[in-house]
Amino acid sequence: MALSLAKHSSLSALRGPVVVVVMDGVGLGREDAGNAVYLARTPTLDRLRRGPSMALRAHGTAVGLPSDDDMGNSEVGHNALGAGRVFDQGAKLVNAALKSGSLFAGDAWTKAVTQARRGGTLHLLGLLSDGNVHAHQEHLFALLRRAADEGVQHARIHALLDGRDVPETSALVYVDALEAVLDELRARGFDYRVASGGGRMTTTMDRYEADWSMVERGWKVHVRAEGRAFPSLREAVETLRKESPGIGDQNLPSFVIEGACPMADGDAVLLWNFRGDRAIEISRAFEDRDNFKGFERGTVPDVFFAGMMQYDGDLKLPTNFLVAPPEIDRTLAEYLSAAGVHQLAISETQKFGHVTFFWNGNRSQPHPGETWVEIPSDLRPFEERPWMKAAEITDRLIDELRSGRYRHARVNYANGDMVGHTGAHDATVLAVEAVDLELGRLLPVIDALGGALLVTADHGNADEMYEWDKKAKAFSCGPDGSPRPKTSHTLNLVPLHLYAPERPDLTLDSATGREGAPAVLGNIAATVLALLGYAAPEGYLPSLV
Repeated sequence: MALSLAKHSSLSALRGPVVVVVMDGVGLGREDAGNAVYLARTPTLDRLRRGPSMALRAHGTAVGLPSDDDMGNSEVGHNALGAGRVFDQGAKLVNAALKSGSLFAGDAWTKAVTQARRGGTLHLLGLLSDGNVHAHQEHLFALLRRAADEGVQHARIHALLDGRDVPETSALVYVDALEAVLDELRARGFDYRVASGGGRMTTTMDRYEADWSMVERGWKVHVRAEGRAFPSLREAVETLRKESPGIGDQNLPSFVIEGACPMADGDAVLLWNFRGDRAIEISRAFEDRDNFKGFERGTVPDVFFAGMMQYDGDLKLPTNFLVAPPEIDRTLAEYLSAAGVHQLAISETQKFGHVTFFWNGNRSQPHPGETWVEIPSDLRPFEERPWMKAAEITDRLIDELRSGRYRHARVNYANGDMVGHTGAHDATVLAVEAVDLELGRLLPVIDALGGALLVTADHGNADEMYEWDKKAKAFSCGPDGSPRPKTSHTLNLVPLHLYAPERPDLTLDSATGREGAPAVLGNIAATVLALLGYAAPEGYLPSLV
């Protein structure tokens, strides 16, 4: 399909570049002691708030999730930012496929079940929680029950513990729910048990090749059944917590369950996570037979492997998948590339794929005229260095903008999200302040170049650092009386600020939200085009200027 952009009917292009800044995880929450954004010293954001500003929806149906009780996340947020429209996303697609039965009618499910029924074992690997960001436990339960109905005698679960998209020490809630399902199926005569596990930030779920050792640890416990053994999943969690007081579920070490056996030739493996970024590396470990360089795998069993979805459409990874991912076409980057507009995408490793892969509709390679710059992340714990690589990102961004090569740039500062996920309150305040400092460095560059800055966020996180009791209208407290840390995303709106000093006439129009509701992240693509002097393509959500 040929892509072309028409000139805007009333707005002329700005003289300089249009830059979108995504302050990852910096939402608009209650102004209280749990809001690290509110508590931070943010002179630059204070200045931006005095200019054209509004709030955007960044969760639930506004970004293609099943309901408005579903918090947004970086994947769907960046999809929406780059696509200019709302597409049904992973959780919603999986729910629909389960409800209609199409998941179980597909080739991947049929092949997995057929292989397991021939005497192999069906292994199910994924994140055990109801966070609905990377996975949902009900999807696992549906797969287990259907496998039993279709006569699969042996199944093993490899459970990654969350504490990141859900309360930080909530694992036993999900462990008990899983064990109840397993008891139900064992009562019917099926050999279904837990085989291995570990916290999601120690085991298996690395992304963007930031730390292959996480995947290696997962491979050892899931595939080779090598590691510290415990009698049960519950005992593993309880013992590891006692040994490291204060540890969150996401950081629990890897382990195996007594009696676990290595995966063997003829087994089938299903990865029930639907989100792609933290599923790609373990998928490569299973599928890349000849050129894998992530770590030394040892003997690789000949198993049938499938993902809940295809996590990378360009790389066709994995080859087999249960549910087709959203087909996101006609992205902002595609249109600008076709128009000959040079673009820059820049972030550190932790969010590099978000301003590239996800922004471009799950595409792995840049378009012509598009430059991707990755600043390597530090592997130190985020709460120890809450500034992360924000300064280095800004250094490079400023140099690139001053080169005059780019009419559009997009940048992600990961601090508010990555530090927010640790639950470290004071460190998250510093993280927000670090981002504000970098915004302050960008403003004079935008001034000099005659461009515009659009400052927003993909979802909330740092805006709620303590668990909130809705009934009591107060923080939830632990036994010592202190507020319980919150490590997950929020349901809050996110900010949008426009800084265009050469065009003081420009305003943001909040009336463009559908049915009187606030506008959404998807409105930003058309807003970028308008500032570049282009009209929104057919089907795009309207511009906010």
